Amino acid sequence: MRVLRIAVAQMNPTVGDLNGNVRRIIEWLGEARKAQVDLVAFPELAITGYLPEDLLFKPRFVNDNVRALQEVVQVCHDVVAVVGYVARSAQIESEVSRPSIDSNARQPLYNAAALIARCKIVGNCHKRYFPSDGDERRYFRSGQQPPVLVVNGMTIGVTIGEDLWHSDEFTQAQVAAGVEVMVNLSASPFQVGKSRSRERCLTTWAHTNGVIATVANMVGGQDELVFDGNSLILDQSGRVIARGGAFKEELLMADVSLDSVKHGGRASGRNSVRSQKIVSAVDRCLVTLPMTKGKRTPIVPGLAEPLGEIEEMYQALVLAVKDYVQKNGFKRVAIGLSGGVDSALTAVVAADALGAANVLGIFMPSPYTSHESEEDAVELARSLGIELSIIPITPTFEVYRRSLAPSFDQRPPDRTEENLQARVRGNILMAVSNKFGHLVLTTGNKSELSVGYSTLYGDMAGGFAVIKDVSKSRVYELARFRNAQGPSPVIPQRTLDRPPSAELKPDQKDEDTLPPYTVLDPILQAYVEEDRSLEEIVEAGFDRATVARVMRMVDHSEFKRRQAPIGVKITYRALGKDRRMPITNGYCGLEE
Repeated sequence: MRVLRIAVAQMNPTVGDLNGNVRRIIEWLGEARKAQVDLVAFPELAITGYLPEDLLFKPRFVNDNVRALQEVVQVCHDVVAVVGYVARSAQIESEVSRPSIDSNARQPLYNAAALIARCKIVGNCHKRYFPSDGDERRYFRSGQQPPVLVVNGMTIGVTIGEDLWHSDEFTQAQVAAGVEVMVNLSASPFQVGKSRSRERCLTTWAHTNGVIATVANMVGGQDELVFDGNSLILDQSGRVIARGGAFKEELLMADVSLDSVKHGGRASGRNSVRSQKIVSAVDRCLVTLPMTKGKRTPIVPGLAEPLGEIEEMYQALVLAVKDYVQKNGFKRVAIGLSGGVDSALTAVVAADALGAANVLGIFMPSPYTSHESEEDAVELARSLGIELSIIPITPTFEVYRRSLAPSFDQRPPDRTEENLQARVRGNILMAVSNKFGHLVLTTGNKSELSVGYSTLYGDMAGGFAVIKDVSKSRVYELARFRNAQGPSPVIPQRTLDRPPSAELKPDQKDEDTLPPYTVLDPILQAYVEEDRSLEEIVEAGFDRATVARVMRMVDHSEFKRRQAPIGVKITYRALGKDRRMPITNGYCGLEE
């Protein structure tokens, strides 16, 4: 029998930490060697982390990445490794030296995979297609030549990211050239439902082509992005035989039999009419490894259960917070606790990510803070085991009011005084951050940030926005999910039952200013995430005046969102890089 023992290193690299990433890759290679693995696949851009952004404009960084790859090459004695890195262009030097305002033209680069065997780079794969919602086109050129790796007579194709899903002449040429196993290196960021969609696509591809398929997907947090892992190994019928766990590092292994794979796959007949030139363009890399392993103990592949939608959202938030805090060198975080559900969920996520000892809650009551809010904040801190500091803001708020009274010329209190309270709290949080080096986690949700129901330099002050891409409705779902996980609820039930309120004036409720969240959130999803027009949203059953008001609030709050801290992306379209509206904008889209 021709059996290939394949491993997928579902690793969590740090962007720019070349030495640390190489160290982890070598450790995974050691584990694979102990398991007598034939081939190990690492994620897309495993050497540099994904995405290095403008570090790629630094020639030294690119050179250092190539040198780091050589460290990996030197330890690949009896195992084949496919490792993601940044490759320099082999094009003529005159193109590199030609004057240009395009930084990419000065140093043509590829998002590449190195095919390594017997301590040599025997081939390279250059990514061809780039995600439409990403920035890779800013840095990389498109690859042209598909590689095929032949290891002891077993034929293996290599693709990167979106190249496999396009399944055009690039991948079909590999299939027609006799590929029996397709290895895909991926850095696919998490969003709700994406892992299931990715698995369906791979299942269809493997079944259609009659080829064994595997995806090595990255895991970990990187600024706004979080990668979920969920790596896969499928047989030629499209059946999942191994699935990596979500949001954790893992070496996923399986023995795949190539005897049942038809040479050239099912697609070979369909592609026989294609030009021979396409197939002949395949770059064949022949490798012979010593067959001295003897009889191997069969491997039982890991087959992690897919997570439910709410659970995967929660785990995404936890890992994103953990990696952002720890990879940026922070030890502890501070959170303004209000007794409300947003700050409660933020605190619970932080405690799960970092440990309760590394979370400081600060409760800052004002003249309008209810007794129930204080009780709930204290109960939350007790349940989580986090430190709680109570700093009343009433004295400071009164000083502000007295100081500003002459300038305000006896005008009645309004939103100004409400925002003053939020800004006093923001100052206190940032003072604690400066004094002790804590990272401030903000607590605003996507619903509030979309319509501007937030205060610049107040509740928006901080370094990382945990629930920035979580609607208010989802906040409640996540809070209830987390309460159901432990022996007892950690978020007080009253926090979930009370009407949401900023408590910045007497008897204030969110619905005094906003539509009910059951109405607001679907409108925001249609307008912000799906770019639906006023007429389309109204046709879906919403009141015209309400939709128009919400759209105006969203449009008029763009300047606030530009100054908000970054936060975790978990939906198809997050506030930030995903949605880049001009601040100075004369188009409203509300004309009748």
